[in-house]
Amino acid sequence: MRLAAIDIGTNSIHMIVVQVKPDLSFEVVDREKEMVRLGAGGLEGGRLADGTQSAALDALQRFRQLAESRQVDEIVAAATSAVREAQNGGEFLAQVVQRTGIRVRVISGVEEARLVHLAAVYAVEAATGTTVVIDIGGGSMEMTLGTAEEVHIARSFPLGVIRLTERFGSGDPLPRSAERRLVKHIRQEAGAFLQQVRSSGFDRVITTSGTSLSLGQVALSGRRLFDSDRIHHSRLPAAALHRVRKQVVGLDMQRRLRLPGLDSRRADLVVSGAVLLDTVVGLLGAEEIILCDLALREGLVLDYIRRNGAQIARADRYPDIRRRSVVELGERCRWYPDHSRQVARLALSLFDQTRGLHGLGPREREWVEFAGLLHDVGGHISYIAHDEHSYYLIRNGGLRGFEPEEVEAIALMARYHRRGRPKKSHPAFAALRRPARQAVRAGAAMLRMAESLDRSHGQLLERIELQEDRDRFRLLLHARAPAELEAWAARRQSEAMEKLLGKPLTIESADAPYAQHPDHPAPLPGSPVRRRGRGRVREEHATRPAGQVARGRRPPADRD
Repeated sequence: MRLAAIDIGTNSIHMIVVQVKPDLSFEVVDREKEMVRLGAGGLEGGRLADGTQSAALDALQRFRQLAESRQVDEIVAAATSAVREAQNGGEFLAQVVQRTGIRVRVISGVEEARLVHLAAVYAVEAATGTTVVIDIGGGSMEMTLGTAEEVHIARSFPLGVIRLTERFGSGDPLPRSAERRLVKHIRQEAGAFLQQVRSSGFDRVITTSGTSLSLGQVALSGRRLFDSDRIHHSRLPAAALHRVRKQVVGLDMQRRLRLPGLDSRRADLVVSGAVLLDTVVGLLGAEEIILCDLALREGLVLDYIRRNGAQIARADRYPDIRRRSVVELGERCRWYPDHSRQVARLALSLFDQTRGLHGLGPREREWVEFAGLLHDVGGHISYIAHDEHSYYLIRNGGLRGFEPEEVEAIALMARYHRRGRPKKSHPAFAALRRPARQAVRAGAAMLRMAESLDRSHGQLLERIELQEDRDRFRLLLHARAPAELEAWAARRQSEAMEKLLGKPLTIESADAPYAQHPDHPAPLPGSPVRRRGRGRVREEHATRPAGQVARGRRPPADRD
């Protein structure tokens, strides 16, 4: 299965595309990032600016295009403090849906902390011991204490680098008085929690986010053999972090831009970020931190995998998103899979053996199969009128990969599988284009017959064989056990199929006759069939073999 995860943060928007493996691990196959600073000026009850909203929407539109080009099966997206706190956050999310079709979940700070913890302990393989995870974003800082299996404590603090820079970082370089006020503010917000974590004890501290990685790049860039592209899992001593803090606080913007390893896009935020991270690490009493380049987006992936293991296994089994979507709808509606597959199989057999009559192609063949798989999902609501319930559920069941007309055609085939027949007086049927209406007529007839041929839900028929005589068709049932109930039900429901065939239809066992059409008893095998043509009666023994139904004829005209 291929999955895209999008993190709409206060400072930047990230997306990763991953391939989920059968063992439920994952591999990143693509990634993209845009630093749009969505939360600038919008924190603490402000409004998201029009310019940053527009930039964010453009970025998300590009991300959607990239995800589609990578053929992802699912997009999961989450927004954090900027959208959560802004007065117009809901309006922004409505625009996201309208422009991109992406539905974004606004998550709480505690949920954000939990998801980041999942990613961090996965990234560094912290299988044993207790881990502190620190994630510094633009609007908030999240912290957790926990193990690889569970989070014991999770907190979110309004200590993001954009928020702190807007409040304390007006000077360039930062005045000592502003730095002291910033440290005091951090202690007031998070000091008690940090003391609690320190008292509890821990084995390691992992830091995520661009702020931590930028500070790590600056601190480690002077080392021999240091590769800035391989900073993940690097260990940064607390003393080295403190030196970087002192360094960046004392520099103005122009000199910070010349620091080796510093991302120029973070040069204005790195000062408050350095003071924040150094203060937090100092209050924890940690000797070092482990740098991690996995964060919320990877946490979204891991959380999705944990909650959707069965769906991921289904994606491996059904790589075609259309077929997988049909199976998922059936499972959500507690379908009868064996019966549904038998009906679909028999309907396809009828489709293939009557190609010369209906003239339909592979696209319509697939509609018939999917309608067969879903024809009984309405029973999830009630057996009474379940054909009508099936229509509603298929039409509104969120089938993916289908055009609207295809969904309507499949739903209508299921609607007519039991009673009624397609009529142009039915608005939904009349709204279809003529080719789709003809497909629904033919498909509904096949589906009704196929449903009858598994009346017992016992999957007794191994195959069916349609043969054409001069004045009728014979449907031979090859069964693994007596199938009198199926033959009886098929005879009762033969009218629609006879209209498609243009002749009467008899139902027979491949070995001995079952119930026949009341007006047209079938001849014994080998006996002459009386045919009338050109004013005389002829006797013939010839029977057209199965699969060779006369070609060139078409279904009845679309008159209703």
